[in-house]
Amino acid sequence: MSDALDDFQAAFARRIRSGGHGPRPAGVPARRMVVYEELAFSKLRSVLDRCFPVAHACLGEARWARLCRAFFRDWPCRTPWFHEIPQAFVDYLAAVRPPRLPRWLADLARYEWAELAVDVCDAVPPPVDRQGDLLEGVPVVNPAALSLAFAWPVQHIGPGFRPRREAPVQVVVYRDGQDEVRFMALSPATARLLSLLDGVCGGRAALVRLAGELGRPADECFIEFGRQNLWVLRDAGVILGVRP
Repeated sequence: MSDALDDFQAAFARRIRSGGHGPRPAGVPARRMVVYEELAFSKLRSVLDRCFPVAHACLGEARWARLCRAFFRDWPCRTPWFHEIPQAFVDYLAAVRPPRLPRWLADLARYEWAELAVDVCDAVPPPVDRQGDLLEGVPVVNPAALSLAFAWPVQHIGPGFRPRREAPVQVVVYRDGQDEVRFMALSPATARLLSLLDGVCGGRAALVRLAGELGRPADECFIEFGRQNLWVLRDAGVILGVRP
């Protein structure tokens, strides 16, 4: 009985994922099968449409629908949670690189997905000293933050701008104190500084290490420039403060 049920469920899933092109499981009326097929794909589309509005607008309805159908049909999306489907879609674009689509599409999708990932992140901000010394103390990075690098200028892509050449950018996507998702473009040096703040390394020590990596002396001018960067990140909510 168990084997028969497993076989039926597998055949049922294959039919739904195929968009009505696979064999219909025995015992399922054709009209009812169509209802199941439409409901499943409609739900997937609603999730993807909400998470990737810019990608949808850039491709147009017909190309977007074909892409969503190909993802639904071909990618082994095993998560039972709707909010994890966009991550699977991003993985699909990065791994498969569907032909005849813009080369920047995978980066744009990851950029749009980051907003959802940060929004649903259940990280709890740790206790910090908001006004503590960011140089002599240990800066604490917002746990609801993602620092990402892209080959394309994703923050500018839209129906009115489709880049032809790569232009690397680095951004941090984070949730501020009002639970609003924010985006901030970072210079390569600031992005690296942020990555060095691991909750153990002090601000001055991170700047000294950064200076060494850049082949510069960690002189007063460099340290002061770094202090200003740390202040900007704290004021924005990317850094929460220092460890108490």
